[in-house]
Amino acid sequence: MRVKVNDNELNVEVLGPEGAPVLIAHHGGGGIGSLDEPKATFGPLADELRVVVFDARGCGRSEGKPPFSHAQWAADIDGLREWIGAEQIIVAGGSYGGFISMEYAIAYPERTRAMILRDTSADRSFLDRAYENARTQTRIEINWENFDRYWSGNIPDDEDLKARWADIIPLYDFEYDPVVSAARVEAGIYRHEAHNWCFQHNIANYDLRPALPGVTCPTLVTVGRTDWVTPVSSSETIASLVPGAKLVVFEKSGHSPQYEEYDLFQQTMREFLASVLAS
Repeated sequence: MRVKVNDNELNVEVLGPEGAPVLIAHHGGGGIGSLDEPKATFGPLADELRVVVFDARGCGRSEGKPPFSHAQWAADIDGLREWIGAEQIIVAGGSYGGFISMEYAIAYPERTRAMILRDTSADRSFLDRAYENARTQTRIEINWENFDRYWSGNIPDDEDLKARWADIIPLYDFEYDPVVSAARVEAGIYRHEAHNWCFQHNIANYDLRPALPGVTCPTLVTVGRTDWVTPVSSSETIASLVPGAKLVVFEKSGHSPQYEEYDLFQQTMREFLASVLAS
């Protein structure tokens, strides 16, 4: 369905019963992500929760009125909260969606009942580690000019964004399956304007570490052991700063334990949510 939030139409899907606690999930990959991933990850929770998944402003099939800033994307989550009629929400997100989930919990603490994070970072230092890990890996040969253009947000069109994503997607999984990765590339929706905004405007000053000790909601932090782009150390930093946060490392996963260790990931979320809902 199309929902107008903050003067921008969003592509939204709602799963689960009316009246249930609400979870709103923000997808990863500014410019390369869509609601498909959080729907697959959090949709199974619709037996207990009202799950809202959506294409962020400028991503997927949503309208693309700038700015594509962290503050605007967090405000759009709160707009969806108001639209769905929830006093509080469980906010969730992986990778870049984790950035926005943390931004939301910091900016709207009274509206945040709990937070679920997956393979994300609280500051821009993940990029330095990603470059280091890319230099030392042996899985693919890196075209450094294209690599730099991707991570600096210098992508001229959607086709180039798709091609650059195809270049690096082999680095993301614990065990690389070229057929599965190629299918993910083809299934993607590419919006280079939002991608470029992320790395030209958002990342340079991105650092939530000073604010994280003020986050009071129950928080689950998950990460794959061999994640090359937002590695375990990034999640350890978050878990060390958010009071009472629970950190779970998935030993046979890269950047996507929600796929690579699906059953264990679902079990981990449900155990966390059971404690949240019980309180």
